[in-house]
Amino acid sequence: MSRILLPLVFLLALSSTPAQQPAAGTQSAKPPIIQDNSFLIEEAYNQEKGVVQHINTFVRQRNGDWAYTFTQEWPVLSQKHQFSFSIPVQRLGHAPDGGTGVGDIALNYRYQLLGNGDTRVAIAPRFSLLAPTGNEDKGLGSGATAYQTNLPVSVVVSDRLVTHWNAGTTYTPSAKNPLGEKATLHDYNLGQSFIWLPSSRFNVMFESIWISEESVVGPHLTERNTSAFLNPGIRWAYNFKSGLQIVPGIAVPIGVGPSRGDRGIFLYLSFEHPFTRN
Repeated sequence: MSRILLPLVFLLALSSTPAQQPAAGTQSAKPPIIQDNSFLIEEAYNQEKGVVQHINTFVRQRNGDWAYTFTQEWPVLSQKHQFSFSIPVQRLGHAPDGGTGVGDIALNYRYQLLGNGDTRVAIAPRFSLLAPTGNEDKGLGSGATAYQTNLPVSVVVSDRLVTHWNAGTTYTPSAKNPLGEKATLHDYNLGQSFIWLPSSRFNVMFESIWISEESVVGPHLTERNTSAFLNPGIRWAYNFKSGLQIVPGIAVPIGVGPSRGDRGIFLYLSFEHPFTRN
């Protein structure tokens, strides 16, 4: 299950890095909508200038393992550039010598290459540095600095339907297992989602992800494992005159194919607000 929970943790953290259309109180005359609050899939919308987002995610597997992630994202000078960081806290009680602790912290930069939250198509490639802050002896980290790239593409199909597509890879040189053995890891992820918008404040979501990752099984030896999940869920918004938008959400990750039989519960809570005055 650690091979399932850990990639989910990282995807949960990074799926929170996109941003949305302006919250209430910004210069845009449009009403605030839900646009940047996906769960496992990354949307291609950078954070609006002058708006910061604080995101909390929690996933619990059926065997009792869980992971909480806090993400904070900021625009850098303009909407073209965005910086965010993600801090995971995990419990992997099933793993040998497992326990509860901080995992590998992610530092993320994303560039708005094409479009934004107002266009039909948006593309925003992202590069992430994963610092080895987790304890690899307890299965909470890789024991080495890792590098990840992801390409999110968002397409507005209609006023009521939006779809998002992801493709990414993670490279971890000299990763370590609990025995101290080292090897280089290459991981891959693909994802896709449909978002149905019955209203601007309530969305129905259907996400799917596929992950192929390696683990260290000996000196310069790796083993590859794959996992796949469907993640149906809902999200809704509370908008305030101050510009604050609160978005809770809930979903049920369901394992399919190589992950058949795995299930969990996913909870989401976002706070987004302006940090500058117009």
